Amino acid sequence: MANETAIKKPESEITRTEHTRDRMAYTPQVDILERDEELLLVADLPGVRAEDIDIRYEQGLLTLQGRVEPRQDEAATNYLLREYGVGDFYRSFRVGEGVDSDKIRAELKNGVMELHLPKAEAIKPKKITVRSQ
Repeated sequence: MANETAIKKPESEITRTEHTRDRMAYTPQVDILERDEELLLVADLPGVRAEDIDIRYEQGLLTLQGRVEPRQDEAATNYLLREYGVGDFYRSFRVGEGVDSDKIRAELKNGVMELHLPKAEAIKPKKITVRSQ
């Protein structure tokens, strides 16, 4: 899919906006960290309310989408400079099937969302003990 971002995608290839479903959508910046027990996705979502975020995980594809509402009356505001994006946002990542989808959780605080994707037991690193005889 053209709108998917591989987790290992080089930073130079990430764009600020994408065309999805015949309209422009903002591309929020994210960091993805791998820990022993989980993948942690941290997304910058300034001005977004929790109820305006839709997160889906299906067949190894993680999708974030939602809407940033305007902070002022758009028609009555005379912007001298405008860098703060409003409107739809969209990102998707192919994270594979190794996520325990029943335990995924997300928190939003001060415009930063943390999405915890616990690894399924089958893919967690295991330490093998060597016994001597």
